[in-house]
Amino acid sequence: MALSEARKRANNKYIAKAYDQIITRVYKGQKEQIQAFAEAQGMSLNGYINKLIADDMGEALTIPKQQEN
Repeated sequence: MALSEARKRANNKYIAKAYDQIITRVYKGQKEQIQAFAEAQGMSLNGYINKLIADDMGEALTIPKQQEN
């Protein structure tokens, strides 16, 4: 099912409001390796990277109020 243009705009507006972006660079070929590993763990690449950060930082990483549930 394709998303309507209005839905895409709404999604992009929410993402811009709710999230920061971090660009990470890896050597050619490593992205595919990391992505395959993440998928083998049942996670998306983004989810895997966020989990690594949260595991490493522990309680030092705060969760914004609107994200707590």
